Amino acid sequence: MAHDRSGRTTGGFDPSAPARNPMIPAQRTVPSDEASLRYAGWRVVFSCFLMALFLFGFALYGHGIYLAELQRLNGWPAALISGASTLSLLLANIFATFTSELVARLGPRRLVLLGLAALAASMVLLAFATAPWQLYVAFALMSLGWIGMGTIVSATIVSLWFVRRRGLAISLAFTGASCSGIVVTPSLVYLVERFGFTTAMLAGTAIMLAVLVPVTIAWIGPPSAEGHAAARIDDPPQAETPSAASDISRAMLVRRAAFWTISIPFALALVAQIGFIVHQIALLEPKIGRVNAGFAVSVMTFMAIAGRIGLGMVVDRFDPRRVAAVSIVSQAAALLTIMQSDAVPVVLAACGVFGFSVGNLITLPPLIMHREFSAASFVVVMGLSNAVSGTIGALGPVLVGLVRGWSGDYDTALALCIALEVIAAVIVVQRGLPVGGRG
Repeated sequence: MAHDRSGRTTGGFDPSAPARNPMIPAQRTVPSDEASLRYAGWRVVFSCFLMALFLFGFALYGHGIYLAELQRLNGWPAALISGASTLSLLLANIFATFTSELVARLGPRRLVLLGLAALAASMVLLAFATAPWQLYVAFALMSLGWIGMGTIVSATIVSLWFVRRRGLAISLAFTGASCSGIVVTPSLVYLVERFGFTTAMLAGTAIMLAVLVPVTIAWIGPPSAEGHAAARIDDPPQAETPSAASDISRAMLVRRAAFWTISIPFALALVAQIGFIVHQIALLEPKIGRVNAGFAVSVMTFMAIAGRIGLGMVVDRFDPRRVAAVSIVSQAAALLTIMQSDAVPVVLAACGVFGFSVGNLITLPPLIMHREFSAASFVVVMGLSNAVSGTIGALGPVLVGLVRGWSGDYDTALALCIALEVIAAVIVVQRGLPVGGRG
C-alpha cells in the first residue's frame, strides 16, 4: 500500500491503489517545505485565522453586546438572553461530537461554508429579533456556526498541511480567536453606537461574508495528493508515534486512558480559566479599582496573543503534555498571586502570566492527540474530547459564582480554581496505553 488515508507514505508503489483521494482536487500541487513562506499551507493558516477572528468575535465575545442591546431594545430580562447564549455554547459542544461525520460527508470547504451561512443567518435574525423565539433560533443557528468554523475544523484543516511546523501553524490559526477581542468586538461596539444595533449587525455580517467566502473557496481544503505525500516522506521522528486504530469508534475511545488524560485535565483547567475570565472585573475591582481592572483584561488579552505565537514557535520541540502541565501550573500560580496581593503592579503581572496560557489550553490538546492517535481518528478524538471539556468548562462561571455567593468573597472561589488546575496538571502528564501495547 503506497499511502494510508492520512496521506502518510507507508511503502512502495501499489498499482492497485486509487489515483487520488476523491476529496483532494487533482489540479493543485504544493511545495513540501513547511518552513518556506511560499508554502501554500500558510495561506490555509491565514484563512483559519480569519475564520477564528470572525467566529469568536461574533459568536463569543459579541454575546455581551447582544445582551445589552437586546435588553435595551426589547426590555427582555438578562436571564432570558444569557440563557439563549448558554444554550448556543452547550449545543455547539454537543454537536462537536459529530464533526468527524460532517467532515467525511461534506469535506472541509463545504462544511466551512455551511457554518459561515449559519453564523450569518443568526446575526441577521438577531438584528431583527423582536420575540424570544427568534432570539433562541438565532443562537441555535450560531451553534451550527461553531461546528463549521470552530477549532476542531480549523485544527483538522491545518493538520492536513503541516507535520514539522504543526504546533506553530495551529497556534497562529487560533490566534485569530484572541485577536477578535481586540479587533471585532470594539469595531462592533463602534458601529452600534454610530449606526444602531440593526445596521451594525448587518454591516458586520456583510463584511464577514465579503472576507470569508472568497478566502474559503480559494484556500480552504486539503493539499493535492502529490504535494501531501511529498511533504510527509521525511516526517520528523515525533510524527511517528504510536497511534490508535484508524477507524476507532467512540465506544472504543471512551475506554482509552489516553483519551481521558487529555479530556479531563483540560476540562478542569477550562472550568478555572473561563470562571476567572468571566468574573475577572468583579474580582479585581475591589482590589485595584475599576480602571486598573479593565486594564488587567487588556493585559491578559495581549499576553494571550503573545503566548499563542511564542509557544507556537517552540512547542514542536517539546512534549506537549509537559508543556500543558507547565502552562496550567503557571495559571494556578498567577491565581494564587492575585488571591494574596492587592498591589496593582503585582496583580497586573499575574494577569499577564495567566493570559500567556489562555489560548494555549485550546492549542495544546490537538497537538497531544496528533502524537497519540492516528490521523484518521483525529477528528473523532478531538470532537468527542471538545464535547467533554467544552461542556464541563462552560460550567466555570456558574461554579465560581455559586462559591462566591456561598463564601461571601472570591478567595474561596480562587482557591477552588487553583486546586482544579493543580489536579489537571497532575493528570495531563499521565499517558494512556495506546492500542497495540506500545507506550
